[in-house]
Amino acid sequence: MEEGLQKKYIPMTETTYYTLLSVIEPRHGYAIMQYVGELTGGRILLGTGTLYTMVGRLVADGVIVAAPNEEGKKAYQITETGMELLRLETGRLEMQLADGRQILDWGGQKGE
Repeated sequence: MEEGLQKKYIPMTETTYYTLLSVIEPRHGYAIMQYVGELTGGRILLGTGTLYTMVGRLVADGVIVAAPNEEGKKAYQITETGMELLRLETGRLEMQLADGRQILDWGGQKGE
């Protein structure tokens, strides 16, 4: 993966992160919005403008690809580059969470 692409996407916005998670399996736009809403318990609700602007950028950068599905709608699926970015971001988030838990003494008395 080119360094510029990694710098562009890491750190990743929450909406991009959850969109990439949603297209590990091919999904059309409305299905992406539904999946992200369900996965986050309604915490993240993607609007069509936000989604399609982001999807256009992700396709242009080769992070996802578009292809018609069996319903004739355009579906999107993550590429290997997208998977690599998703793994890098997940690792970064895991380290961030571990640092926070250590400082806050998760389960202990500090930070309460």
